[in-house]
Amino acid sequence: MQKTDNILVIGANSAITTAVAREFAAQGASLFLAARNYQRVSAVADDLRVRGAKAVTCQNFEANHNALHANLLEAAWQQLGEVDVLLIAHGTLSDQAACENDVDLCLQEIHTNALSVVSLLTLAAPRMQAQGHGVLAAVSSVAGDRGRASNYVYGSAKALVTAFMSGLRQRLAPAGIPVVCIKPGFIDTPMTAAIANKGLLWSTPKAIAPRIVRALQRGTPEVYVPGFWYLIMLIVRHLPAALFNRLRL
Repeated sequence: MQKTDNILVIGANSAITTAVAREFAAQGASLFLAARNYQRVSAVADDLRVRGAKAVTCQNFEANHNALHANLLEAAWQQLGEVDVLLIAHGTLSDQAACENDVDLCLQEIHTNALSVVSLLTLAAPRMQAQGHGVLAAVSSVAGDRGRASNYVYGSAKALVTAFMSGLRQRLAPAGIPVVCIKPGFIDTPMTAAIANKGLLWSTPKAIAPRIVRALQRGTPEVYVPGFWYLIMLIVRHLPAALFNRLRL
């Protein structure tokens, strides 16, 4: 089992990371929360303290300001002493139709959802190696398993994250640094609030948080949440192109 006393959460205002942070708070962990909306993340911090967190620190964070990423990591390491788990979970749900007609918006979405994650992982990896332990984790998505007409801008960004983490995992394996790729399916969060007709395949942050925490504690390379998405995406990935192209997914 991996040590999980000191947790750095980037994108700490998301519903998923809030649920995960609550699990760690109940275990008495110290947390460093980075998010764009300082007022909101401060409220999250107050909640975590009540739930048993040993200490909680907050800091503003803007994903698209890559030049400031190193400063954020330095501040977290200084505050926590060492980082046992780095969880990256910021992102936006891209407007596919708008991106199809605006190349600047398309590239911005890919930067927010993929390149900023690559920046943070690249900067954090040598820090983990230097301290000799730690878990690097990021939220990708089942959307990255195969591009679909309905969300291929978002999906391609998540595919980049998944592939990058796969290579990083292999690179860091000799050092004993797990790289955990988290792949949620349909999760009912504020980011997906505009999606109507949520059905049986949908889950909640509270329901998936314990599975994510277990994956981080075990250093599981890849985790689908809920778990049934592994089978769904196994089928989707192996559909013949002629059949796949006729589907409206």
